[in-house]
Amino acid sequence: MFLDFEQLENNAKVFLYPSNKKFYPELLKEIDRKVKDFVTQWALENEIEAGFEIKYQRFIVIAINQSKPITTRIIDDLVSFIFKLQITHDIELLDKLNVCFKQGEHVQYKEVKEFKKLIKNKSVNTDTVVFDHLINTKEELNSDWELPAKDTWYGRMF
Repeated sequence: MFLDFEQLENNAKVFLYPSNKKFYPELLKEIDRKVKDFVTQWALENEIEAGFEIKYQRFIVIAINQSKPITTRIIDDLVSFIFKLQITHDIELLDKLNVCFKQGEHVQYKEVKEFKKLIKNKSVNTDTVVFDHLINTKEELNSDWELPAKDTWYGRMF
């Protein structure tokens, strides 16, 4: 069953897909529609409770209540959908090794190598807010997803 993201349980399993490009209005509308159509059908076919949200016009966040086991098939279907989105819209969504961080009101997406250069040039510092792509639950999304670099594994780079 498709649920509004806010209705999902705090322990809902989160799948986070950072985009290398910002979703500007037309693309955002199309991505939102495609993700909603997919999650609605996917939840129905797999008899799961799932929802999604798009944050900062850059992150696709899909979550599943863990009231029943999350099978390999469920995950494969999701990854296949995300892969198709990448190809259709010429965006990168599956690379979790890149760094997303805030610079003022904007979210930046850089390769780790580029982020290290920004550190060296003092363009970012230990207080720069970074996004942890490895969170697992909705609760972690709310509490541990956006943190100063010093409070994350990125802090070792400084």
